[in-house]
Amino acid sequence: QAQLVESGGGLVQPGGSLRLSCVASGFNFNYYAVGWFRQAPGKEHEGVSCISSTDGSTYYADSVKGRFTISRDHANNTVYLQMNNLKPEDTGLYVCATFLPAWGFICEYATWYQRNDYWGQGTQVTVSS
Repeated sequence: QAQLVESGGGLVQPGGSLRLSCVASGFNFNYYAVGWFRQAPGKEHEGVSCISSTDGSTYYADSVKGRFTISRDHANNTVYLQMNNLKPEDTGLYVCATFLPAWGFICEYATWYQRNDYWGQGTQVTVSS
């Protein structure tokens, strides 16, 4: 059965670091672009980062640029999100989701509502003193 499983979240203090993993199984994960989204309680899913499947290009929201790094391990069907210098505003449920690499698809404009086919249950990240 196809699934995406996120892991690596936890409770950290401001300035701390976490590395999230998005591990896929049961489908051709490498065919898809992958986006990381986060959702705070009562709020919409916010696009955090995205990595393309065609050229490996990456996108970061302005709020995380310079602090987060997305990467892909094709051999292990895994996409990572390295998060450094975490801030309380980074708190949320982090979810990975797939996007078809159709012509005209641009990671910069990927939204939760345009995701294709697969997404996970999420991993909670809480940044607090």
